[in-house]
Amino acid sequence: MASISIRNLVKRYGNFTVIRDLNLEIADHEFVVFVGPSGCGKSTLLRIIAGLEPITSGELYIGDDRVNGVPAARRDIAMVFQDYALYPHMRVYDNMSFALELRGVPKAEIDARVKRAAALLHIEPYLDRKPKELSGGQRQRVAMGRAIVRNPKAFLFDEPLSNLDAKLRGQVRAEIKALSQQLKTTMVFVTHDQVEAMTMADRIVVLQSGNVQQYDTPEAVYERPSNQFVAGFIGSPTMNFFPVELRGEGVALSHDGTAVALNGESKARLKNAGGKGVLGIRPEHFAIAPDAAEGMPVAIKLVEPLGSDTLIHFDLAGSTAIARVDPALRPRVGDRLALRPQPGKTHLFDADNGQVLS
Repeated sequence: MASISIRNLVKRYGNFTVIRDLNLEIADHEFVVFVGPSGCGKSTLLRIIAGLEPITSGELYIGDDRVNGVPAARRDIAMVFQDYALYPHMRVYDNMSFALELRGVPKAEIDARVKRAAALLHIEPYLDRKPKELSGGQRQRVAMGRAIVRNPKAFLFDEPLSNLDAKLRGQVRAEIKALSQQLKTTMVFVTHDQVEAMTMADRIVVLQSGNVQQYDTPEAVYERPSNQFVAGFIGSPTMNFFPVELRGEGVALSHDGTAVALNGESKARLKNAGGKGVLGIRPEHFAIAPDAAEGMPVAIKLVEPLGSDTLIHFDLAGSTAIARVDPALRPRVGDRLALRPQPGKTHLFDADNGQVLS
């Protein structure tokens, strides 16, 4: 097993820069997830680690070895692809054992490794089947088993759950997380799904336009986003954003003048930024005020019952916002409520550059 160190990495295609001067340290045995919108560079970065893409400039270390220019086959990295990449004419057993046979590993050891991996992934009954006889989830387990038998320094996953249905995604996601804890190896996982990132990672790398926006634990990324992009990308439904400005001793939503209560620290941060900023409130961090005088009055435009909770849509400060409320409230379209942010759960960002106000 090994750590992964990326130093001042740049990747260009012609005149187009995909990754810009990126630095990243992934510890041995750590499960790190790269997450971001399409085109942010996350899959390119994974392929660079795997040796499938050359580096324009910078350095890449796997363990103590500098691997710039080292071919993929010599990096001792196992990669699990989105489309499984199984040999259709081979049995499951042969798909899992093929790489070991090419290395000349003794048959007894190959058999032991394949059966151990099959047991870990609960695919022992399918070893004599061919890929076409398996479901999508079973094929993905075979692809993971093929990686496990190699005992690599690190595992790389390139959106391996995107072809699975919602229920199966949740199941395989939990299995990969459990597998990382059993194998105690370095894992790097790429996804555009922030739920996968939050539930699986020891640490999350949030990428945008080839730049690292934040690299931290899921809890820190959710509770203390470094900028407005991270705050809006992590969380479902997304964080609500409202332009705000100081007016006298109070804070007002600037488009309609509705007053919002902030603590003294938040007011001080806003004052230091020139009195204007962007207020962020997650849907689950709205509370129902006992009366209109203590909250922000809103009219419900849309109701989405989710069973365990309910989402209500409303207009505030010139944009549509969402709040997550108790389903026992039984909200209806047209109802009027007074909402207020929960104490200590608001976020303030610079109106110009989107950075968190500190």
